[in-house]
Amino acid sequence: MAVAGRPILSRAITPLIYVVAVILWEAAARVFHIPGWILPAPSAIASTSVTWAPELAFHSVATLRETLIGFLVALIFSVPLAIVIAFTSLLRRILYPILLGLQSVPKVALAPLVILWLGVGNWPKIVIVMLVCFFPILINLVAGFEATPKAMLDLMHSLRASHWAIFRRLRLPIATPYLFTGCKIAITFAVIGAVIGEFVAAQEGLGYLILISTAQSQTALAFAAIILLTVISVVLFYGIELIERQLVTWTP
Repeated sequence: MAVAGRPILSRAITPLIYVVAVILWEAAARVFHIPGWILPAPSAIASTSVTWAPELAFHSVATLRETLIGFLVALIFSVPLAIVIAFTSLLRRILYPILLGLQSVPKVALAPLVILWLGVGNWPKIVIVMLVCFFPILINLVAGFEATPKAMLDLMHSLRASHWAIFRRLRLPIATPYLFTGCKIAITFAVIGAVIGEFVAAQEGLGYLILISTAQSQTALAFAAIILLTVISVVLFYGIELIERQLVTWTP
C-alpha cells in the first residue's frame, strides 16, 4: 500500500509547493509592506486580472496567433530542409555553416531589421517566431535521421528495399520522436519570439501589454500578462506532448 500510494503523494506535492509559495509571497508582501509597483501581492495580481480580463484575453489571442502561425511556418520549412541536409552531403556542407551563423545571431538584434523590412503588423512577429523555432526543429530532426542503427540499414539493404521504403519504414519512424523533441523545444521559444517582436513594435499582444503597463508602473498588470505567457507556453508544450503520445506509439 505504501508503494502504491507514492505516485499519488508525489503528484500532490507539486501543487502543494506552488500553493505554499503563493501564500509566502502574499505574506511577505503584506508583512514587509512592499509597494505594489515594485512587487504586487498575488491577491493584487488576481484582482487586476479580473478587472483587465477583456484586455488580457484580447492580447493573449494576439500573442497565441503569432506563436502558432510562426511555429507552423518554421515546421513547414525546417522538415524538408532537414531531409535535404541529412541525405545530401554537399548541401549539408553548404547550408550547415549558414544556418549555424544565422542561429548564432541574437533574435533581439534581428527584430528591428525584420520590422524595418516588413513594416508594423503581424508578419514581422511571425517571421521572428519562425526564426526562433526553425533551428531546434531542424537540428533535432537531422539528429533523428542520423540515429538510424547501421545494422538495421544493412538489413534493409540486404532485403533490397528501395530508398523510399527505407525512409518510410525505418528512418522516418526513428526520427519522429526527435522531431517532437525539437517541436517541444521550439514551441517554448516561439512564445519568447512573439514577445520579442511585440517589444520592438506592436499595438497588441501580451509583450506590448507588459511594455505599456511597466511604463505606467502598473506592475500587477505586467505580472498578470507574464503569468498568461507562462500558461500559454506550458499548455502548448503539453499539447505537443499529447499529440506525440497519440502518434508515436512505437517508443516507450
